[in-house]
Amino acid sequence: MEKSRIEKQFEFCREIDKEKFIGRQTYLTDRNSKENDAEHAWHMALMAVLLSEYSNEPIDVLKTVTMLLLHDLVEIDAGDTYAYDEEAKKTQKQRELAAADRIFGLLPEDQQEKLRGLWEEFEAESTPEARFARTLDNIQPTMLNAATDGRSWAERGVRLSQILGRNQNTGRGSETLWKYSYEHFILPNVEKGRIKNE
Repeated sequence: MEKSRIEKQFEFCREIDKEKFIGRQTYLTDRNSKENDAEHAWHMALMAVLLSEYSNEPIDVLKTVTMLLLHDLVEIDAGDTYAYDEEAKKTQKQRELAAADRIFGLLPEDQQEKLRGLWEEFEAESTPEARFARTLDNIQPTMLNAATDGRSWAERGVRLSQILGRNQNTGRGSETLWKYSYEHFILPNVEKGRIKNE
């Protein structure tokens, strides 16, 4: 028997609770605990509300917030791919597409189409909202890394060239936020030796 609309919606709501169990590599400001995907999404959603004035282009803030809240739901199945894990990146797209099919597929068709579309838009960085969301997705962990005295960078031997490579498009969403991040979060950690400069 076909599930009702509300049954599908609550099934999705229960399923996405699993995002709270997906660990990330970024330390929280207590310098001991690491954040999970749901904490990451919440943090960026509020950052979007606060920092939207720095977007390079006018954006629909609610659309951007929605995009940020759902952009990592695929990691429920696909897992978190660490920013500098080149081996895991080889299968990331395939894993995440399969996850998107299953997870968004739980929803009623109209909501499935809308939320899956926002996820794809984020991935493609094809709109001002997606570009700004991607900027925040790169800057939020950088901010936390800096707040923990570069702990994660130092532990993993991260190089400045890796960070610059990962952030090559960060300024497309906000030149102001990228410049601030570079000058206040990244460079001080290069100077302290937390980030390798080679």
